[in-house]
Amino acid sequence: MAEAQISWLQKLEEQLDVDVDWMDPEYIKSLPIKPHDQTSNQIFVDVQMSNESNRELLAQVANELKDEGWLAIYTRMACLMCKKNIDLISGRVLLQTSPSEAYNKEKTLEHARLYDAEFARVGITRDRYCIKIPSTGPGLCAAEVLSREGIPTLGTALFGLPQAVAASQAGCIYISPYFNEVRTHKDRSVWTDYEDPATESPMSARVFNILEVYRRLYKETGKEQPFLKNASFISVKEAMACAHLGCHSATLENKTLDELALLVYDSTKQPGEVAAKPIHVYKSPNPTAERIQKLARTDPLSPGGWNDVVADTSIDYLAHNGAALDDAIAADAVATQRLKDALDVFVKAEQRSKARIEEALKL
Repeated sequence: MAEAQISWLQKLEEQLDVDVDWMDPEYIKSLPIKPHDQTSNQIFVDVQMSNESNRELLAQVANELKDEGWLAIYTRMACLMCKKNIDLISGRVLLQTSPSEAYNKEKTLEHARLYDAEFARVGITRDRYCIKIPSTGPGLCAAEVLSREGIPTLGTALFGLPQAVAASQAGCIYISPYFNEVRTHKDRSVWTDYEDPATESPMSARVFNILEVYRRLYKETGKEQPFLKNASFISVKEAMACAHLGCHSATLENKTLDELALLVYDSTKQPGEVAAKPIHVYKSPNPTAERIQKLARTDPLSPGGWNDVVADTSIDYLAHNGAALDDAIAADAVATQRLKDALDVFVKAEQRSKARIEEALKL
């Protein structure tokens, strides 16, 4: 009997949780699957805030909070835009704290708590949202406080194993390793179209080794570890690679989702098969293919190759306002540059939103 035709998107959803990294409710309604989570960042919040459909809403919120400052208006707008999508997804809506305060623990706490209050105001409970925190030392120290307060967090802009260990120590429920550095989205000359990204992309080894550390920590401690919500894809093959690596979920922009939905899945043209997603990726993980196992304890992004120190989970990365984590990032040229680039892009988007809000306040 011939194999029933399904799309790459449908196949990926069988293998892991597919999230939508886009905030337009009309677009989310059009998808052939119901996404699990709706993720975002300052770029996507700004895109949606500038949408004509939100023009009157922005004017209304600006008027309501005209004496509270631009960030209060931004935060309420972001939560109201998430409210439009909450019934279109099965999981959580996610918003990111101010990137311009990524190295300020107290300011990050203030913004996260403001999100918490605004989500409560629109009727979105803590089991239906998550706050994205840039994975700096002070940022993840803030996440640790928020976790104790019952506010769910995700460690984002994550490029190395020390950041992942720190996110575990902070009690984050998710992390978002970036499969590509942010500049590849504008400059394709710095990106390589690998045939099998799961084994050939240099970031795959870091993703896989994060998963290996989390599996070990779960087994040794019995404590929940952050689930990997991979982000920043250029090709559909990279999105599919997440399942091969064993990730819990992939968050995909609209263009990637559209392309995945159009492609007919043919197992004979794939680099390997992946079992259906497990109930729990750490408690009962699927077997790892031999070609993926070869990534263990390798790091193509490090000039010195694998370094056992980076996998030392006994280091308290959150002590002294995250000093050990910031030192570890500074010792990793790749993580340092990619984190800086990501924050720079998000800060610019935040500034665009601030300018929109200031214009709305003039009306």
